[in-house]
Amino acid sequence: MARILIVGATGLVGNELLQLLQGDPQVTAIVAPTRQPLPANEKTDNPVGEDLFELLSGLQQPVDIIFCCLGTTRKVAGSDANFRYVDYQLVVESALTGRRLGAQHCLVVSAVGANPRSSFLYNRTKGEMEQALREQNWPRLTLVRPSMLLGNRPSPRLMERLTAPLFKLLPGKWRSVAAKDVAQTLLEQAFSPGSGVRVLESDQLHRYGNVH
Repeated sequence: MARILIVGATGLVGNELLQLLQGDPQVTAIVAPTRQPLPANEKTDNPVGEDLFELLSGLQQPVDIIFCCLGTTRKVAGSDANFRYVDYQLVVESALTGRRLGAQHCLVVSAVGANPRSSFLYNRTKGEMEQALREQNWPRLTLVRPSMLLGNRPSPRLMERLTAPLFKLLPGKWRSVAAKDVAQTLLEQAFSPGSGVRVLESDQLHRYGNVH
């Protein structure tokens, strides 16, 4: 039985994962801090506030596993600094909060092409975030690197709608993947045996279902 902290529960992957967690008998309690209220659920404690750092610092309930599904784009964030705040600082702080609360396994949604030496801001930030999490010396750390995510976003991104058909045709780890498949992978990994760091590329996430 497990107590869960999930950060990013209103996002595309996070929302799919939250529903899986709420329906899983192995999960006894869920803490899901968000900016907007979630639908009520008997398993889920949902602290709500504009400042995620503040919400995280106020958490006290012990947890066994942390999932972090935070992520944005430079365009949505509005600036390089705002993008880095979400995809680096908030992710790192979420993981540290999980450690403080006793979690032994940290599972994080990163991205295909993550590389701290990349010349591209997006890939470099994801790579630096992964590096920072490795340096936290988790007993167990799982990093998933999906390519373009497919699913029903509350606010569809125009560029993603235009390029999604092309990404379905790409080979291997570059092919687009359904958010529900990423969520299912995270859930399976959380309750499977293992230790140390494991990285799952996008082509390892397709076996849980067909991309629609």
